[in-house]
Amino acid sequence: MSMFSKMIGNAPAAPAQPDPVAVPSEPAEAIAPEPTQEVFESDVSIDEMDKDELEEYGRTVGIELDRRHSRRKLIKELKEHLTNS
Repeated sequence: MSMFSKMIGNAPAAPAQPDPVAVPSEPAEAIAPEPTQEVFESDVSIDEMDKDELEEYGRTVGIELDRRHSRRKLIKELKEHLTNS
């Protein structure tokens, strides 16, 4: 077949070669995981949190907040939940 027929797809495609698997140079246990930073209530005030943070914090204390509501309403709902708990 000509090179042109291969370019337009008239020739059967060559089988794809699998990508080589990368092998880490160090064992997995030698690689230390990155520390995660947790936010505690004393670190950030509820009034300073954005909507995403309010929703995430609400889940940790047992309330599901709807981010479609205003930030002010989310704070109000969260404070009401915390005082009633």
